[in-house]
Amino acid sequence: MRVRRVWDRFAVYLPLLLMGLMAMTTYWLVRNTPAMAEAQLEAAPRHVPDYFMRDFSVKVFGEDGKLKSEIVGLEGRHFPDTDTLEIDQPRIRLLGAQGRTTTAVARRGLINADGSEVQLFGQAVVIREANTHAQGVVSPRSELQSDFLHLFANTEQVRSHLPVVLVRGAGDRFTADGMDYDNLDRVMQLKGRVHGTLQPPKDKK
Repeated sequence: MRVRRVWDRFAVYLPLLLMGLMAMTTYWLVRNTPAMAEAQLEAAPRHVPDYFMRDFSVKVFGEDGKLKSEIVGLEGRHFPDTDTLEIDQPRIRLLGAQGRTTTAVARRGLINADGSEVQLFGQAVVIREANTHAQGVVSPRSELQSDFLHLFANTEQVRSHLPVVLVRGAGDRFTADGMDYDNLDRVMQLKGRVHGTLQPPKDKK
C-alpha cells in the first residue's frame, strides 16, 4: 500500500517534470544552434562576373566635361566583389592634364571602378607621345615594354616589378628588372640590373 501511495504521488508530478525537462532542452538547443541568416551574411562574396561586354568602348570624362580616358576591348567582365573590370586585349588612351597623350595595349587588363588604376598583363606596351610643356621643355616620345605595367592615371605614374624595356627619343634604350616612373616629377627609378644605351644628340645645322 505504501509503494502504491508513493507511485500515485509520483504519477501526479510526472507530467510537470517532463514539461520542465523539455523546456530546458529547448532553451539549450536555441542557445547553441547557429542562426542560418548570420552564417549566410558572413559568407564571403564569390569572385564571379555579374555582366559581360563584347567589342566595347568606355569613355571617362572629368568634372569639367573633358575626356580623360577611353578604353576599347575585345571582351570585358565586371566583378562586383572587387568592383573591377577585366578586359581581353585592351586598348587604352589617356589624356594628361598637360595635353600629353598616353596609349597602352596588352593581352589582358584590369581596371578599377573610376578608371584611375590600370593593370596590364602580357606583352604590355605603354607609349607617351612627345610633348612641349608650358615652360618650353620638350619631352620626347617614350615607350615602355613589360609583361606587367601598373598605370595610375591621376598621378601619371607607371610601376612594374617585372623586367622592363624603355625606349626614349631617337634611340635611347634602357632595360631593368623593375621600374617606378613619375611623370609629374619627371623622375624614373630603374631597379635591379640596369643596362642603358644613349645616343649622342644630333648637331643642329
